[in-house]
Amino acid sequence: MAGFKSTESYIASRDLEVAVNAAVALQRPLLVKGEPGTGKTVLAHEVAASLGHPLIEWHIKSTTKAQQGLYEYDAVSRLRDGQLGDERVHDIGNYIVRGKLWDAFEADRPQVLLIDEIDKADIEFPNDLLLELDRMQFFVYETRKTVVAKHRPVVIITSNNEKELPDAFLRRCFFHYIRFPDRETMEKIVQAHYPDIKQELAREALNVFFQVRGVTELKKKPATSELLDWLKLLMIEDLPPEVLRSSDPKTAIPPLYGALLKNEQDVHLFERLAFLSRRQQGR
Repeated sequence: MAGFKSTESYIASRDLEVAVNAAVALQRPLLVKGEPGTGKTVLAHEVAASLGHPLIEWHIKSTTKAQQGLYEYDAVSRLRDGQLGDERVHDIGNYIVRGKLWDAFEADRPQVLLIDEIDKADIEFPNDLLLELDRMQFFVYETRKTVVAKHRPVVIITSNNEKELPDAFLRRCFFHYIRFPDRETMEKIVQAHYPDIKQELAREALNVFFQVRGVTELKKKPATSELLDWLKLLMIEDLPPEVLRSSDPKTAIPPLYGALLKNEQDVHLFERLAFLSRRQQGR
């Protein structure tokens, strides 16, 4: 079976390629961290396409419980059906709602299972999945049956580092931190997404983008996804590169900055920097 490699549409570092293939070989979940917008979620789609496996996505929220990934017992529906005299009520299995892990375990071919943004959930969430991810099986108490994985799925877990994950959970994962792309890698990413972009526009936009990221006081630095959105707007508006050439963040706010800056504190910061710079130049 071919391993995971960077593609024309997804530029992965050599370290990331090694991490994915190592996790697959070790049959360990791959825990991927990195700042938001660096392609952690997209990675699961690319791994699934590369390996030729279907993708099952489980997007975690603050209210998500680990049990939901296994199954849920719909007692309310069973009670209602009992009151209506429905014959289905005699088989409790009719009221077991399968979760994403169950779907991955029962599939007739290997799957890629994405557990996205695990750090959004309660601190106990990762520990509550330890046994199931380790043994690739779980027990359904209502039906007294054990669900065993037909094929071990490739598990990819993403985290934005909003909270620390338990040591016991970390020990069972292969870890990779996606570093922010350097200038050369970012040029390849831009070319992969917008092959028809004018080279001068791309060059000037990247200059502004890395200047913006270089402002240390920023609360939320723009990431790859913000850059790609911004470039798309620049291309739609057909802005000339000269407009960007004068957009040093210390003297002016970048055009269409709403795609790059995501909160009012950062906008005010750039306005203040531009004002101070103009005042100094006017002396």
